[in-house]
Amino acid sequence: MSTGIRFRLSFMMFLEFFIWGSWFVTLGTFLGANLNATGTQIATAFSTQSLGAIIAPFIIGLIADRYFNAEKILGLLHLAGAGLMLAMYQSADFVSFYPYLLLYMILYMPTLALVNSVSFNQMKDPEKDFSTIRVWGTIGWIVAGLSISYLFTWDSVENMASGFLKNTFMLAGIASLILGIFSFTLPKTPPKADRTQKLRISEILGFDALSLLKERNFAVFFVSSILICIPLAFYYQNANPFLAEIGVADPTGKMTIGQISEALFLLLLPVFFKRFGFKKTLLLGMIAWVLRYILFAIGDADSGLFLLIIGIALHGICYDFFFVSGQIYTDSKAGEIFKSSAQGLITLATYGVGMLIGFFVAGKVSDMYLAADGTHDWQSIWMIPSGIAVFVVFFFLIFFKDESKKQSNLS
Repeated sequence: MSTGIRFRLSFMMFLEFFIWGSWFVTLGTFLGANLNATGTQIATAFSTQSLGAIIAPFIIGLIADRYFNAEKILGLLHLAGAGLMLAMYQSADFVSFYPYLLLYMILYMPTLALVNSVSFNQMKDPEKDFSTIRVWGTIGWIVAGLSISYLFTWDSVENMASGFLKNTFMLAGIASLILGIFSFTLPKTPPKADRTQKLRISEILGFDALSLLKERNFAVFFVSSILICIPLAFYYQNANPFLAEIGVADPTGKMTIGQISEALFLLLLPVFFKRFGFKKTLLLGMIAWVLRYILFAIGDADSGLFLLIIGIALHGICYDFFFVSGQIYTDSKAGEIFKSSAQGLITLATYGVGMLIGFFVAGKVSDMYLAADGTHDWQSIWMIPSGIAVFVVFFFLIFFKDESKKQSNLS
């Protein structure tokens, strides 16, 4: 791969995740503070990610894989996204805001697969090259969070009270416009699917891989993947509003510690696989969810701030050791025939069904522990996803039979 192509792919990844990180982290805080949204409404807003994940395979399978170059579709989707971000920036209430958000996420979620397609098409050795390109996406997310807190200070107490968080949508819109235009300069990535071949919806959604559920271990892993998404939804939806409400300074900037941790533990993941195997690695990821929410429940903005920081830093273990491990495990179980279908099935189950349930539960719980003065009983809120994670840990520990490293192909 030439230096020029590597730079373009890296810049593409940087902008792709800079866009997402520049508004998604503070969405819950913005909706509650600026649009007076309830916990249920905030949950509905976050659920657009799940709806987008469910619809995304149709856009990729019906259009990108069969008729048009991936880089061109990527450009058009981000140009449309820039306009929708401007509309969200101008929205004055939740009712007018939500339709734009829903349409945006339906258009954005497919771009996550498209940037991967553009990247893989240029790589002779993806296992070696992809991580060095993908890491720029994590860097983009980190830069977005640091910019919001330390460059623009939009999430300071005074600026949040003045409604400055709406500027995050303008920032995302500008970045989306840049990536939309830049996408047309990316290497050509033509469709590879045979247009004359009959298209099956079951293949697009990953249903062809349902036969894998006949194996007990994979079925246990599959159910655990859906259930652990409930605690994950609590983090996405409530972490930033929680930190802002209890008075933690620069909450968005501090949350980038989670992405830094994610990048570091991603590099350590092969070491854990080799030494402990899949089951113990996955269990460690789930136990980290339990510990994280206990730390959130007992921490505070003063003497207990270090507990909150540790909870945020656990994101690398929480995410990498479960979700990335799960993708690798799924790939090892699927075989050549079902590799794509199996990954599609897991994505649909987690980011689609699991997160949809999780956001609904998180919204109901947030409203349940909302006080008359507008504050929340965060200790009670955080103990609920911690308890759910405990249940998943024991479910997986009891029913998943350990496999040798040779059997699981993870060493």
